Amino acid sequence: MNTELLMCDAENFRVDYVINPYMDTGRQPDPVAALAEHETIAKTHLAAGRTVRFMKSAPECPDMVYTANGALVGGGRAVLGDPPGPRRPEIPYFRTWLTAHGFDVHDAPYPFSGQGDALVCGSLLLAGHGRRTDRRMHAVLADLFGYEVVPLRTASEQWYDLDLAVGVIDERTLAHCPQALTADSVHRLRDLGLDLVEVPVEEAASFALNLVSDGTTVTMTTGAPRFAAELRERGKDVIELDTTELRKGGGGVRCTALTLDNPAPAGPGTHTTERDRP
Repeated sequence: MNTELLMCDAENFRVDYVINPYMDTGRQPDPVAALAEHETIAKTHLAAGRTVRFMKSAPECPDMVYTANGALVGGGRAVLGDPPGPRRPEIPYFRTWLTAHGFDVHDAPYPFSGQGDALVCGSLLLAGHGRRTDRRMHAVLADLFGYEVVPLRTASEQWYDLDLAVGVIDERTLAHCPQALTADSVHRLRDLGLDLVEVPVEEAASFALNLVSDGTTVTMTTGAPRFAAELRERGKDVIELDTTELRKGGGGVRCTALTLDNPAPAGPGTHTTERDRP
């Protein structure tokens, strides 16, 4: 889990448009500091024993650093993201890279925020909808990957992608912020029978849940001391990193890494289950 990651450099990272509540074209990231933040994240993944693969950013794609939205990858397959208009020029680059590296690449037939709205947890796929992902994508993902899809909706545009509201710690442990999800979604998570860690809303608002965990080491942002302490009490190694500049575009640690080693638990043809009900 999260031991093979794809990252894209931050050379062209800037705020050219507004597609989430964190972006402000009058509040640009410091390019030197952003590069340093991104380099530190990559080095931290490597130090944790993860494999990091890199792709080159394109000058016309200022958000390409957030590779998580480019696709969902699992079991040798990939479904490309279908992001908001200003980010669509990124997708051909992801197609080219994934195809060149042997993945069976599929287009998304509906709006889809890639891994930002699709978090693998064992045989489950926690799937966001209603913000940047059309709920019809859930059946598409179930058919292609074989996961049991758990539909979840965030409470507002503040949590425009699911990976701001939910974090997968290991196959039995999920972290979440109840205030960031609708009441039905919170109930659905509690019905899964997994160990749930509740994260205070003020820490979640600092991108605490936008994390990468391989089950042993959790790489996350600074500014969430209660959550970090809870993870350490559970025996996890926790590495806290500054993401001040990256957050100006609406992304954090998880946003900058597309997982390439998600296993597919079953063959194609598996469909969504009763968990899909509203």
